[in-house]
Amino acid sequence: MSEEKKRKKTSEETTVKLVVAAVFAALSCVATMVIQIPTPTGGYVHMGDCIVLLCGLLLGPIYGGLAAGIGSAMADFLTGYMHYVPGTFVIKALVAIVAYLVYYGLEKALGKLWLVRVVIAGVLAEIVMVVGYFFYKWVLLGSGLAAGIDTILGNVGQGAFGVVVAAVLFTAFYKNSYLRRLTEMYR
Repeated sequence: MSEEKKRKKTSEETTVKLVVAAVFAALSCVATMVIQIPTPTGGYVHMGDCIVLLCGLLLGPIYGGLAAGIGSAMADFLTGYMHYVPGTFVIKALVAIVAYLVYYGLEKALGKLWLVRVVIAGVLAEIVMVVGYFFYKWVLLGSGLAAGIDTILGNVGQGAFGVVVAAVLFTAFYKNSYLRRLTEMYR
């Protein structure tokens, strides 16, 4: 393959990666905004965490982390939760990154038990979310320890729901050869 063809192929792959990541950022934003159940702690429970996990699992740590962080932070911005935007960007990006690292880190040990890997990766990544928002509310927003503790229960429920839905949706991706090949570009 000539040098020019290699560059063109690389450029096309980069474009596809960016477009898919942008679609996932939009999905993360919309899934977060569609159903919002306000919590007494000033936040809300939503469906976006399943997309955040999929961002990491399917798009890798860089594109997935950015898509998850940008999409989730944009949802906070658009729904008036401005004080959460910076924290959400960092926390959701970390959730996606941890999901990716754990899922592929378990590949050698658990091999074809991909659904078990998804659940373990999702649970550990959502622990990052729960702890992240606890510290964000307590320390960075200066709301106090009690307010930080108040975020835990709602975030655990949100995270559990996100893991279950992400496992179901990941199954659809995993069983579709075209989608599986598409996501292999990010590894």
